[in-house]
Amino acid sequence: MPAPETTSRSVAVVTLGCTRNDVDSEELAGRLAAGGWTLVDDAAEADVAVVNTCGFVEQAKKDSIDSLIEASSLKESGRTQKVVAVGCLAERYGQTLADELPEADAVLGFDTYADMSTHLRTILDGGTVPSHVPSDRRKLLPLSPATRQSASADVALPGHAAPRARLGTGPWAPLKIASGCDRRCAFCAIPMFRGSFVSRRPTDVLDEARWLATQGVRELFLVSENSTSYGKDLGDLALMDALLPELAGLDGIERVRVSYLQPAEVRPGLLDAMVAIPEVMPWFDLSFQHASAPLLRRMRRFGGTEAFLGLIDDVRRRSPLAGIRSNVIVGFPGETEAEVDELAEFLTAARLDVVGVFGYSDEDGTEGELLPDKVAAEAIAERVERLTDLIEELTAQRAEDRIGESVRVLVEEADDETGDSVGRAEHQGPDVDGTTRVVGVTAPPGTTVTATVVGTEGIDLVAEPT
Repeated sequence: MPAPETTSRSVAVVTLGCTRNDVDSEELAGRLAAGGWTLVDDAAEADVAVVNTCGFVEQAKKDSIDSLIEASSLKESGRTQKVVAVGCLAERYGQTLADELPEADAVLGFDTYADMSTHLRTILDGGTVPSHVPSDRRKLLPLSPATRQSASADVALPGHAAPRARLGTGPWAPLKIASGCDRRCAFCAIPMFRGSFVSRRPTDVLDEARWLATQGVRELFLVSENSTSYGKDLGDLALMDALLPELAGLDGIERVRVSYLQPAEVRPGLLDAMVAIPEVMPWFDLSFQHASAPLLRRMRRFGGTEAFLGLIDDVRRRSPLAGIRSNVIVGFPGETEAEVDELAEFLTAARLDVVGVFGYSDEDGTEGELLPDKVAAEAIAERVERLTDLIEELTAQRAEDRIGESVRVLVEEADDETGDSVGRAEHQGPDVDGTTRVVGVTAPPGTTVTATVVGTEGIDLVAEPT
């Protein structure tokens, strides 16, 4: 790592997209701080704005480009001097993005993260760093998972390395347990620019978890592209079962939450491990994507209404009050009205706590892009609206079912106007799964308050302290 400069220069890391990107940004921030850079929160107060972009779906790409243009406009004030694009959009499009977006002074891929401090100095001093040239990152590692760990030492895996600097102060933090994905879903480009699946070694995960605990983190949010594959490249698919109690037993850690469980890979042993440990939250992030078995096959996925309802029953038999969230896609090529009806019937029967609805869009380089029988944009929009309206009704009903439940709320903020505390109950994941307001209690962030649910506001709960 380059030695820090004697003259400090400032940088702001702007993060878009998922919690996995949050981890990558904090790794970048840690590397830059170690390189002598001063980290600032506001891009308008920084010499360099580093925008960690998202390239998942069309809307995310647009949001990333808008953010780069907005950051570039700050240069008019004379304070912000350079804007650098990193992250998934930069990795996915590289030189093409640089050619089409002159507002960005550089477009850098994952392989530059280790030397980001040097690259930013060069850019800030008026030099140039070559734009990233995209490639299929799946080809960087062996096809066999068993041989990947030794080979991965020579491949950039964002979020796997220290140091890390927290960019937030809340009582929860994402912790990356793996990167990449070996599945070949027809609608998804992530494996091409994130690469093949690679687990972090448990010792590395535990070391970072201990450090997060010293930073005031009380809830660990385990993230990856596919958490149910954890350990397969380390020779033990049950490794998560052993890791969870170790994480739960760390000093200062009160909660552990596991994100992105692939339904087709969920094992009974994993469900048993999750419900057996009190510190592991009864929260199941199951990415169903659809309910029609034939359509799921066209998506290169497995399952269907019967299998998914069976999995939900397995979860609720073990943990009756568990929270279950999912995402669904409508408008995939060939989707019929009958299949949309089946999806609606499945969602009605499933009684999920939170569901994200996405309209299908062709993604460069995916199998879906080449499929016939495209669904018209107008029909996709109508299906998104229809399913969204249904889900809002169903999830509001699900929240009302929780009236009378006793919940333990991890406080994230205090409402100064009302004197209430706002946080999340055990069944609520961070950011998009709703909140619980504990009325009449002003508790500092990181405090856990026991309360009884007395009302709802959509998917949000209102509770009174017990």
